[in-house]
Amino acid sequence: MASQTSAPEPAPMPSSEAETTEAASTYDQANMDVETKHTGPPGAPKQKSWLALHFSLLLRRDRQAQKAGQLFSGLLALNVVFLGGAFICSMIFNKVAVTLGDVWILLAALKVLSLLWLLYYTVGTTRKPHAVLYRDPHAGPVWVRGSLVLFGSCTVCLNVFRMGYDVSHIHCKSEVELIFPAIEIVFMIIQTWVLWKHCKDCVQVQTNFTRCGLMLTLATNLLMWVLAVTNDSMHREIEAELDALMEKFSGNGTNTCMCLNATVCEVFRKGFLMLYPFSTEYCLICCAVLFVMWKNVGRSLAAHSGAHPNRPPFRLHGAIFGPLLGLLALVAGVCVFVLFQIEASGPDIARQYFTLYYAFYVAVLPTMSLACLAGTAIHGLEERELDTLKNPTRSLDVVLLMGAALGQMGIAYFSIVAIVATQPHQLLNQLILAYSLLLILQHITQNLFIIEGLHRRPLWEPVISGVPEKQDIELPRRGSLRELGQDLRRASRAYIHSFSHLNWKRRMLKEISLFLILCNITLWMMPAFGIHPEFENGLEKDFYGYRTWFTIVNFGLPLGVFYRMHSVGGLVEVYLGA
Repeated sequence: MASQTSAPEPAPMPSSEAETTEAASTYDQANMDVETKHTGPPGAPKQKSWLALHFSLLLRRDRQAQKAGQLFSGLLALNVVFLGGAFICSMIFNKVAVTLGDVWILLAALKVLSLLWLLYYTVGTTRKPHAVLYRDPHAGPVWVRGSLVLFGSCTVCLNVFRMGYDVSHIHCKSEVELIFPAIEIVFMIIQTWVLWKHCKDCVQVQTNFTRCGLMLTLATNLLMWVLAVTNDSMHREIEAELDALMEKFSGNGTNTCMCLNATVCEVFRKGFLMLYPFSTEYCLICCAVLFVMWKNVGRSLAAHSGAHPNRPPFRLHGAIFGPLLGLLALVAGVCVFVLFQIEASGPDIARQYFTLYYAFYVAVLPTMSLACLAGTAIHGLEERELDTLKNPTRSLDVVLLMGAALGQMGIAYFSIVAIVATQPHQLLNQLILAYSLLLILQHITQNLFIIEGLHRRPLWEPVISGVPEKQDIELPRRGSLRELGQDLRRASRAYIHSFSHLNWKRRMLKEISLFLILCNITLWMMPAFGIHPEFENGLEKDFYGYRTWFTIVNFGLPLGVFYRMHSVGGLVEVYLGA
């Protein structure tokens, strides 16, 4: 007969670690039951049953096969990235041997292969029996899928403008150049649709083939991002045409590759320059979504891994000053943005508009930094416990937050060196220097505030203090499980009701979070939809050279736009958790 006191049931594992742990714990519990039935003298060694040994061997083989599949698909992506990187570097350093057309041919082949796999995944893999038994509730949040559709649509428009620009110069361009933007349009439309529909899938069939397809598509998007960051041929072509147009008006024009319709070409040129950062942003978001899908292949989730039923909706809760100050910053930012865009539509931008643009940032950034410091101090005064449980979703949010902040911070540090080494006493240069220093400070303080808020236990997750921490407690009888669930629900409602009244600390956190949300939306809008003064003011471009500064700006600006979007998502979590 089994012994009266058995070991307590282990606590539920987090959803990210529930891949094989739940099955292993079930088999271990079964093994413990078998052992209690065949226990001999106290000194005799315990023998595992044949069934438990067989199940543990199957689990071990399954884990080894999963690791082997991840390793092989990762090596496939690594080799594809190295091959494409070698082509791109060869094009940069030797444009005679390896041309831009050769790189386009390689990327077109990769896009076609990825496109075939995306279609097969949708039509074949996901429709097999028991293909998608689980869906990760934390993967592909609304703001990620929304930004995927937004930036994908803008990138499709970018390629349309590119094709229109090439058609307007058809007399001096080859017709083959029209094929590559068309392939990219088809690839992006289908990829966006597949990622929107299947970003939460935990595929259980054809796992190795699915991992290889995901890594191939991820490598293709990564190479598209590298090419967009380093390729400045289109920008140089537009500038050369503008210079030739000015020489033609002065009577010295000799360039024969001119636009047939100046008005249409101006529309294509403005549209291409405005939407160019969206292509790099789209590739980064696709890489992040594809990586999460790759991690979810073969993953089994617990039944309790869904969204928490007590999670509150987004409400203002009487917050006044935060939304008012945020709306004031948003209106001022829109006015500055419109004025700068109107001025940028002309042949040259006056210095007073650069001064107005950077003065707005110099006024907003220190206010945001002070709000973040105040919020971090209030976090330290709170009585809420820290959430010490391992949470892969939160860990990924923190990594993306810290990594995306490197984009604008890198541009700021390069600007500081260029200004200090040249002319630091001019008014515009002093504003740019103050803007760069304040931008670095704001990124650091905002990261501290968001990360500190994400690690606080939300109020909708009650802490039941009546449960002892000892492991030798008696388990409840089977008949009392329904009573235990009712007690837990009553304790949860009582806990939330006791904290329903906003004290001054919670109210201040909500006010600060709303203010920072609106400010980050403003600072996201200005670089995402406008002409970029970091490249147009000419200071850093003259100091570092055209190609070097072009690569730095194209590397940093998409990360900066992604940082503002990701910060809004983190601040919403902090607001709800307060």
